[in-house]
Amino acid sequence: MKILITGGAGFIGSALVRHVLGNTAHSVVNVDKLTYAGNLESLKTIENHPDYHFELADICDAAKINRIIDQHQPDAIMHLAAESHVDRSIDGPADFIETNIVGTYTLVEAARNYWQGLDGNKKAQFRFHHISTDEVYGDLPNDGSLFTETTPYSPSSPYSASKASSDHIVRAWHRTYKLPVVVTNCSNNYGPYHFPEKLIPLVILNALEGKPLPVYGDGKQIRDWLFVEDHARALLTVVEKGKIGETYNIGGHNEQENIHVVRSICHILEELHPQKPNGIASYQDLITFVRDRPGHDLRYAIDAGKIAEDLGWTPQETFETGLRKTVQWYLDHLDWCRHVQDGSYRRERLGLGD
Repeated sequence: MKILITGGAGFIGSALVRHVLGNTAHSVVNVDKLTYAGNLESLKTIENHPDYHFELADICDAAKINRIIDQHQPDAIMHLAAESHVDRSIDGPADFIETNIVGTYTLVEAARNYWQGLDGNKKAQFRFHHISTDEVYGDLPNDGSLFTETTPYSPSSPYSASKASSDHIVRAWHRTYKLPVVVTNCSNNYGPYHFPEKLIPLVILNALEGKPLPVYGDGKQIRDWLFVEDHARALLTVVEKGKIGETYNIGGHNEQENIHVVRSICHILEELHPQKPNGIASYQDLITFVRDRPGHDLRYAIDAGKIAEDLGWTPQETFETGLRKTVQWYLDHLDWCRHVQDGSYRRERLGLGD
């Protein structure tokens, strides 16, 4: 297949691009606006691959998106491009409405127009795969219950509300126009190339610099952690084998309290990087509890039974193995981290200036 991936320079998108090109005969067209979270340095290992093509474009730009789709004639579109940081959505929701709602509408309309013009087997085989989040479901009580594909939507933040809207748009285009779609909702991702504003990389890098390790509230919020490379395998499985019109929840079977995640990182760093900064006795001494986020969801937990039973996907990494790999990756790639932290990754890409 030729797969058009939106947001392929982001955290999950770049993992998917690397996985597809490293493990299949598919070709990839990566469409990315290169906002602050888009980093072409995350794609250095495949940037010269003969089956890889990059397009700098905003998914809200209908003319450009139509041109790209018409030029490349994809067999599938995998839509990951999104604003995704909850704190940023609280501080400034406008970008989330624009990208996640208007952008998804623009893309799904372009896909519909393209698909309706196809003939025969190419039309029959086309797929639009919309990648979303478990945050659209709201939160769960700490009683062992799980999000399923039929859990009612109850988003809590501007981010999750915008993603919920995008999910509804995609499903409506399937019902009204018969656009062949599949939808996936994933739990919290972690792993290599994660932007340092997110919890796990933030804790790793702050610890190495002797900075406070901020934990919201009492740190008892629970998330289901999914190693990003497991997620990439799941996404490829869904676009290849998923049933049209279906939704598949993707989770790591790894529920952890945020405070446990932070302490686990500290424990691993004690072993892998015992030379602590600023004369601190223990990395855990840096843990700092801060005022809780407004509307903070208590618990997310995914029932990933459907994708396991129907498509045969299960995660390969436990939280312990995945977290250790993640910490080691950051220790081995501090140059990548520094380029993100000082902004040079943005100045250098495609010759762009400040």
